[in-house]
Amino acid sequence: MSEKPAWVAELKRFEQPSVRKASLQIADTLVPYLALLTIMYFTVVWRLPYWATLLISIPAGGFLVRLFILFHDCCHGSFVPTQRFIKILGNILGVFVFTPFADFRHTHGIHHSTSGNLDRRGVGDVWTMTVDEYAASSLVRRLAYRAFRNPFIMFGLGPLYTFLINHRIPRHIASRAQLMNVLYTDAALAAVVVAASLLIGVKTYVMVQLPVLFFGGMGGIWLFYIQHQFDPAYWARSEEWESMEAALQGSSYYKLPAVLQWFAGNIGYHHVHHLRPRIPNYNLRRCVMETPELQLPDPLTLWPSLKSVRLNIWDERRKTLLSFGEMRRQLRGEKRALLLAKLSAPATPSRPD
Repeated sequence: MSEKPAWVAELKRFEQPSVRKASLQIADTLVPYLALLTIMYFTVVWRLPYWATLLISIPAGGFLVRLFILFHDCCHGSFVPTQRFIKILGNILGVFVFTPFADFRHTHGIHHSTSGNLDRRGVGDVWTMTVDEYAASSLVRRLAYRAFRNPFIMFGLGPLYTFLINHRIPRHIASRAQLMNVLYTDAALAAVVVAASLLIGVKTYVMVQLPVLFFGGMGGIWLFYIQHQFDPAYWARSEEWESMEAALQGSSYYKLPAVLQWFAGNIGYHHVHHLRPRIPNYNLRRCVMETPELQLPDPLTLWPSLKSVRLNIWDERRKTLLSFGEMRRQLRGEKRALLLAKLSAPATPSRPD
């Protein structure tokens, strides 16, 4: 593995957490989030048209995404200086974002150590197959992969499945501590639902919380998707994989409009985050502005990034992500070339008896 340049080590100065900045972020995120939920509650009890409730749920979902970024920083141990407080805060925020702290911290750590490694896929990442794997797969597996990669499923059903179902079920390889953390989070969420049902009614709670979780989850899944599924991307086998290349080439430099960047908690500087995961979100922008090496050319921007939804499968030979249509045309071309090669090959003379 190649040695990292000296400027990477100098980024350590940006890893210093700040209680003041963290407290400010909790206040400017949690307070408006709860205020918007309260306004949504009144739109329901005052019997206003439900589209008004849904309209308010969109910015509420944005604040939920930002809450997840604060939770995510806690998972990296970078949000505040005290690790004990990080654990407490991470578990509390985990209830708000419907995600068990210890379990996500473990799987997300694996994601950071394996991102872009073709031989270590499958934990904390977006399911990505290679062209050869897809060609060798059964019809059932191909259909499952196509369904998973369908934008209406990934960004439509995906948010509610991920946060309401998937995060409620302990992984079969989870440690006892991770298992208990999932169960504690589930119990805390159950207590919230019961309390809300007694105070405002279960129907009202669902009408308020569900759309917020949907829109927030949609935004969160999109951000997680676009962080590593873009053109050009980086994937390599273990013997060639390099962590620095995986960070700078395989993690997006996503320049969003200022308002969206704020709601996304600077996670668009994902190349920096993968290079130095202990830098808290509130220091990422300053890190980029003060480090010319991180100001990569041709950053990914909002409208061009939407084209990434058509990129579904990794071509190891060309080292690029392809759409299903491009893969199909490529496989047909390879089959045609192979057939032509067989037809044009000179016939093997038969042996005399």
